[in-house]
Amino acid sequence: MGLVVIYHCGKLGFPQNIVQIIVKNIPIQVKGDYKTMTKVLSDIEISQAATVKPIIEIAESIGLTIDDIDLYGSTKAKVHLDVLEKFTDRPQGKYIDVTAITPTPLGEGKSTTAIGLTQGLGHIGKRAIACVRQPSMGPTFGIKGGAAGGGYSQIIPMEDFNLHLTGDIHAISAAHNLVAAAIDARLFHEFRMTDERLAQAGLTRLNIDPYNIAWSRVVDVNDRALRNVTIGLGGRMDGFPRMGGYDITVASEIMAILALSTSLKDMRERFSKMVIGLDTRGKPLTAHDLQVDGAVFVLMMEALMPNLMQTLEGQAAFVHAGPFANIAHGNSSIIADQIALKLGDYVITESGFGADIGMEKFFNIKCRYSGLVPDAVVLVATIRALKMHGGGPDVVPGRVLAEEYTTENLELLAQGIENLTAHIENVNRYGIPTVVAINRFPTDTDAEVALLQKLALEAGAEQAILADHWAKGGAGAAELAEAVVSACEKPSDFKFLYPLEWSIKEKIEKIAIDMYGADGVSYEPLANRQIKQFEAAGFGNLPICMAKTHLSMSHDPTLKGRPTGFTVPIREVRVSAGAGFVYPLLGTMRTMPGLSSRPAYMQVDYDFDTGKIVGLF
Repeated sequence: MGLVVIYHCGKLGFPQNIVQIIVKNIPIQVKGDYKTMTKVLSDIEISQAATVKPIIEIAESIGLTIDDIDLYGSTKAKVHLDVLEKFTDRPQGKYIDVTAITPTPLGEGKSTTAIGLTQGLGHIGKRAIACVRQPSMGPTFGIKGGAAGGGYSQIIPMEDFNLHLTGDIHAISAAHNLVAAAIDARLFHEFRMTDERLAQAGLTRLNIDPYNIAWSRVVDVNDRALRNVTIGLGGRMDGFPRMGGYDITVASEIMAILALSTSLKDMRERFSKMVIGLDTRGKPLTAHDLQVDGAVFVLMMEALMPNLMQTLEGQAAFVHAGPFANIAHGNSSIIADQIALKLGDYVITESGFGADIGMEKFFNIKCRYSGLVPDAVVLVATIRALKMHGGGPDVVPGRVLAEEYTTENLELLAQGIENLTAHIENVNRYGIPTVVAINRFPTDTDAEVALLQKLALEAGAEQAILADHWAKGGAGAAELAEAVVSACEKPSDFKFLYPLEWSIKEKIEKIAIDMYGADGVSYEPLANRQIKQFEAAGFGNLPICMAKTHLSMSHDPTLKGRPTGFTVPIREVRVSAGAGFVYPLLGTMRTMPGLSSRPAYMQVDYDFDTGKIVGLF
């Protein structure tokens, strides 16, 4: 392969010794002034040039043996659940959640920071393990691209990470759609059969109300045309005609259950509780009533084992479960965290989108069911996003950034800092120390960084650390790692935002007012009816999982900064009884995304000359 010149825009470049460790079989030349670009390595090029260790070596580095894992090729494996029992007497490591301010549509590098911090902890001699979600192929081929981190802080091989991995998402699709097929089969047969014939088949009449079915079908692509569909069309033998629709697979309750289950038995019980709709008298019907819960469990048994991969610098990384954060609870699996905490000194887990969404759900849903208490929170902030929140021009994927984001503008940054302040206050509300990680972009100036650090400390952060892990890997996050180690030793007083005994509306309003800054909450008539039904059915004591936009602390994506004077509208309320939460839909929030005019899949292909996938980023 020919000469590759590594280039990083701005005055911070790649240290030559680090690049040479990471990139194999490529002659490296580093320009001293970084002013001339021969080639910018994409994330996938960095991943494909890396030396990938055999996954058994990664397993052994955290105390596992070949008997503790099932190999999926040489670079990934599933970890047996009984390792929890094997290491039950081992003390637990420190537990850190990585979250962020309200992002721009481009994202602010939260996953990159989680991986960079893991590598940074390794750089200072700590055994660290990352626990992150498996990405949906919807965003991967849609607007977002890959989610393995970026630059020199990512999980490898990124093709495996971003595509099929070990097939967990496919298993969820099959299991979820089996339930959907069971619903329509039961409707069809009950419509055609007498009670006597049903009894002869060993069945009782469920009287499913076709107008109150709460179970859509799923597919793991962004396909807006499937949001609302008519099914069962054709002749008498083609089904019971009714309106239906599709959600994206990662919004499935089965995905949420995978992430929240603490054992195989727990997962089995949760599947039996899944509510698929109502009967004609208004009584909830479950997967157990359909007698499909056992088959769902069998399809999902292997998926509960966490997937083991590695960072660019050889730390272990558990990649497991991928519930959407703005629809579901947005966190990787409890079981992966539990195992990692027995195997590592520090466990870095990431919660989706901003702290008002993923972190709130991490605390109030995931921590309730896991019994785990975090030691620190890392809040990722970028100058780019804070300028947007200060009134900067729209940030649109695929368009060149406006000048305000690429030149120094202290006034705009200062005006946008209120978004960071709100998120710091929200973290501190839970009694957990906060470290702000400033994910630096090449155009950020020293004056802007200094101002952001000053204002973050004034807002209540323990420390505000400049991190350059994208360009420098673990070395660029070493100072952040030291700050996190220090924060984990600080006293904490973790508390939930609300008690489960509160009514559904009280819990919704607590989140909206305290976390979002709303004046109050309004409810559509449908939402009021649903809340009444759920409380009558015994679901009133479940935690709340708000489905809202990630582009604002409010329900309205156009409201930037720290919005005030708004009321949160609740359009609809659904229950995931098996997962164990009630989820209100705020504003126009949808459970099936659509594709943009130029989706990421247009760049993805296979290069027959090199034998490599290209175009993932």
